[in-house]
Amino acid sequence: MKNCSLLVKGIVRSEDKYLILAKWYDDCIMDPYQWQFVDGAVDFGESPDAAVLRLIEEQTGLTAEVERMLYTWSFTIEDTHKVGIAYVCIADTDPVILSEELSEARWVTREELKDYIDNQRVLADIERAEL
Repeated sequence: MKNCSLLVKGIVRSEDKYLILAKWYDDCIMDPYQWQFVDGAVDFGESPDAAVLRLIEEQTGLTAEVERMLYTWSFTIEDTHKVGIAYVCIADTDPVILSEELSEARWVTREELKDYIDNQRVLADIERAEL
């Protein structure tokens, strides 16, 4: 059976800072915690805009609003094709309350991102967000 799922990414911004989150991936790799943006799956019947705002609130406790859709991406794993939509979202820097799957959150400037994130695709997300 072939499946398709929809993912969203929230690049959360407040003024000139971006919210990055440390998420545990795998204790078999050198750095099991990796910095990323809010992301997750869209629930059945949910709009992508609503999903990204829900995920931001669930993962960080922040209330945000969608500024704009930024880009889409897709990939296939075995018999599942995944399609994603990245959004730039605006939030206040209220205290971040992390979900259990996340270990740390930081508000960083674009220039500081390279100190936390090695993944060039993630850094390119910020370049796209600033266009």
